[in-house]
Amino acid sequence: MKNPDDASLETKVVHGGAYRCPHMAVTPPIHQTSTFAFRDVDHGAALFSGEEKGYIYSRMLNPTVEALEECVAELEGGHAGLACGSGMAAINTTLTTLLCAGDHLVCSDAVYGPTCTLVESILPRCGIECTVVDTSNADAIQSVMRDNTKVVYVETPGNPTLVISDLETVSQVAHRGGALLVVDNTFMTPFLQQPFRWGADIVVHSLTKFLNGHADVVGGMIVVKDEDQYSRLRKQLNHLGGVLSPFDSFLVHRGIKTLALRMERHCANATRVARFLESHPEVEWVRFPGLKSHPQYEVARKQTSGPGGMISFGLKGGLAAGRAMMNSVKLCSLAVSLGGVESLVQHPASMTHASMGAEARRRASISDGLVRISVGIENVDDIIRDLDQAMQPNRIPAPSTCC
Repeated sequence: MKNPDDASLETKVVHGGAYRCPHMAVTPPIHQTSTFAFRDVDHGAALFSGEEKGYIYSRMLNPTVEALEECVAELEGGHAGLACGSGMAAINTTLTTLLCAGDHLVCSDAVYGPTCTLVESILPRCGIECTVVDTSNADAIQSVMRDNTKVVYVETPGNPTLVISDLETVSQVAHRGGALLVVDNTFMTPFLQQPFRWGADIVVHSLTKFLNGHADVVGGMIVVKDEDQYSRLRKQLNHLGGVLSPFDSFLVHRGIKTLALRMERHCANATRVARFLESHPEVEWVRFPGLKSHPQYEVARKQTSGPGGMISFGLKGGLAAGRAMMNSVKLCSLAVSLGGVESLVQHPASMTHASMGAEARRRASISDGLVRISVGIENVDDIIRDLDQAMQPNRIPAPSTCC
């Protein structure tokens, strides 16, 4: 894109990474090929040695994938991007590149369930020490920093509790301790939050969610801020092979073109839904960054430009009421994942975060009654009507009287 620094994010989502086709195609074409021919032997040797830039094999680099990488890096204000086969591939590639046996990692306690499994069960088998902590509390992070702490990993807002970490403060704690700050920006997207502005060193995404926005692709992205990080991560990704396909890259890149419009609608709808839930007689509590009742409301106002489309809440009837509600929705779909144009509702304790185990969920304040909703872009009155009818008291099964 020409002069990206002069353009707004609304313009960048449309034009980012778009000027790659030698035939001037407005939409970057799909280079659906596994390998690329060389002009001659010297050309091939120059590509492999790095003396010349070009394409060799799609696991290593592909024009369609590269266009998406450039687009997301541009939106984040980073140096370069690396597209991965899933969000977890992005997280795993990042952490296994930055950490070695004997190193120490500090991680948010409220993260995507498989991230918790990676941090607490898989990395320790490789000799990497991991400490899970509430990263919304800077003092808590400071208290667990060690001489061998190499990475502080933060997901904010946290999944699924929507706890918010102050990235500026966390980056200061991490950097004072000689560690890098890695931020999962999936929930907010670069349209609402840009972690590099607040001191992050690397940003990761699940492309599956809001960036793609249409629930038809699984993918991930790593965005780095300098060439040294890019070279290290590219080498790791190429050798491990967790890359994104050209076709999926095309779909995500197409989805990003409407990111600004979608996020504006997600935010507006979620705000209306959160206010409705907060005033509903059957709802015990609501967590949404756009409500003043959120514990980190002021932090959210500082580092984000909108509240996002995710809401967590609990019903007064607890788990039974939540199950009844989720079994009664008609417009909203009972499904995991998030960030699509459709509204999705799910139960983290038995679904996305079941792999964490009861103790890890308790530590992260993921109660058994917590319900998470990804608010879509449908007519908001239709969403509210659906939730209201699903939360009627007569939906909750009466306690058994059998002796």
